Amino acid sequence: MRDLPLPTLPFSDLRPPPAERRSLPLEPQASARARLDVAWARTEDEVREAQRLRYQVFVDEMGARLSVPKGAPAGHDIDMFDPFCEHLLVRSVEVDGRPGPVIGTYRVLTPAAAKRAGGLYSETEFDLTRLRGLRSRMVELGRSCVHPEHRSGGAIMALWGALAEFMVRNELDTMIGCASVSMRDGGHYAAALWKQLEQSHLAGIEWQVRPRLPLPVDELHRSETVAEAPPLIKGYLRCGARILGAPAWDPDFNTADLPMMMRIADLPARYRRHFLG
Repeated sequence: MRDLPLPTLPFSDLRPPPAERRSLPLEPQASARARLDVAWARTEDEVREAQRLRYQVFVDEMGARLSVPKGAPAGHDIDMFDPFCEHLLVRSVEVDGRPGPVIGTYRVLTPAAAKRAGGLYSETEFDLTRLRGLRSRMVELGRSCVHPEHRSGGAIMALWGALAEFMVRNELDTMIGCASVSMRDGGHYAAALWKQLEQSHLAGIEWQVRPRLPLPVDELHRSETVAEAPPLIKGYLRCGARILGAPAWDPDFNTADLPMMMRIADLPARYRRHFLG
């Protein structure tokens, strides 16, 4: 990716008002804290908190190689799409009510913002031509991560609840994004996972997309490799998500990226009740 000047961060009128925050019980192992607080970033400092968490997860933990804009502060995962995105944050909240650190985040690129950005991040990895009929009500989710001490499920469920409310409030109905699978084993697990999901969760041909740099699945697939879906992908599938096609290879992040789509209309009834009431 080209180095670009670091832009300022505009904030759109789609963001929920400040009063609309969600406080939820925190996962059991984090007993020193009382609850989780979910809100949309409203300042550049809050976005920077999300970018620092992303750096910790993607670079320090997963070994990604980043190409950041010129002038970007050290220790932050920043790219050219960040200024156009909404950034959803979940924090731990101290027992005395003080806000704690950001422990989970998503970024959301809305249809209008995607036009201003010149496209979607996913388009750098996939040909999305077949999705053009959905784009007026389609958002892209990206850069999702949760701190390793908070991965029991509470943080991601809190984020998903806020995302569902955002979608309904803004009359949006489709979410797409790339679900990343580690290639630390050389890509054998990712290839086996795709072979499995191709049979069970592949979208209809009218929505399928093509990777620009395909993972060489036939070379990497080993019939003896067991491929249980990672928890995040498993959660998406339980919510009615579909795989849009074969994985792309992201050499910078050393991942195989599966294109996924989830539509509000496809949410199973129990998840609809949980997220939307």
